[in-house]
Amino acid sequence: MIFSRLLGLFSNDLAIDLGTANTLVYAKGKGIVCNEPSVVVMRMDTKKVVAVGAEAKRMLGKTPANIMTIRPMKDGVIADFNAAGEMLKYFIKKAHNRKSFVSPRVIIGVPSAITLVEQRAVKEAAEASGAREVYLIEETMAAAVGVGLPIDEPYGNMIVDIGGGTTDVAVISMDGIVYSKAVKVGGDTMDEKIIAYVKEKYSFLIGDRTSEQIKIEIGSAFKIDEARTYDANGRDLISGIPKSVTINEDEIRETLAEPIAIIVSTIKTALENTPPELASDIVDNGIVLAGGGALLRGIDALIRQETRLPVVVTDNPLTAVVMGVGKMLEDLALLKRIAVG
Repeated sequence: MIFSRLLGLFSNDLAIDLGTANTLVYAKGKGIVCNEPSVVVMRMDTKKVVAVGAEAKRMLGKTPANIMTIRPMKDGVIADFNAAGEMLKYFIKKAHNRKSFVSPRVIIGVPSAITLVEQRAVKEAAEASGAREVYLIEETMAAAVGVGLPIDEPYGNMIVDIGGGTTDVAVISMDGIVYSKAVKVGGDTMDEKIIAYVKEKYSFLIGDRTSEQIKIEIGSAFKIDEARTYDANGRDLISGIPKSVTINEDEIRETLAEPIAIIVSTIKTALENTPPELASDIVDNGIVLAGGGALLRGIDALIRQETRLPVVVTDNPLTAVVMGVGKMLEDLALLKRIAVG
């Protein structure tokens, strides 16, 4: 124990939000030092890593046959162990700037529905990347800490973390999760729906990056004002010639209705399973939205309409989880109380 504390004086302990879409790294005493896409580009013959993170994302859909673009995370968990290990190694080295000579303690945010096998895969990938100790924290708990909810008080707090691969809903009280439910629906599902819609409606093929940009620029869950448009570049499936198509916000809202309905249904299920005393607290405190999906235009208004409860999008939804995990680097007693692995 004393030796571990001594090592901590010489290492830069890290907190990681290992997301399906993006990986964020928080270094103790420095704050967020890395925020890059969870993408790895690797040569198929030698398995040598070509690029990781932002540089790798720029190569999406543009690599030759012998070079593969990999998303190591799917639905919030590791889908490709080797690629995930290489990605973690890259982010840990980048966060340390190669100056630390002692392996760091690492805390990682994971989905609440993660299985024991998936937990072990995450821990082994982190250890293989040079971590001294590895702790896992449920993302909803981390997000609640990150946005400043009073998780140690005997009050009900509901947090909804809409990530790239999953949406996690949790009711938290007294440092514990009273009820949680996760669905494998998030930003990636929305991107896939947009690609499928454009292909069917316009006989037009767009890539992942274009789909994501359409979602960001004109995606919405609730009609607020006049519909916006977006000129998408892609390939005509009939002629095979590249061209541009103008897409309307109303179309995209209808396309996203199904995944958004699943998210709303998950929130309602959590509310139905919340004990009455805690439910009354949620009536007063409302629902807090975090994660990249919380930035979808009008999603707070839709959830407010469907639940008749106050709904608040936190100030920095994209960084809520990593900020919460980062705070636990400074509060090891809290970490020990709420760690899941």
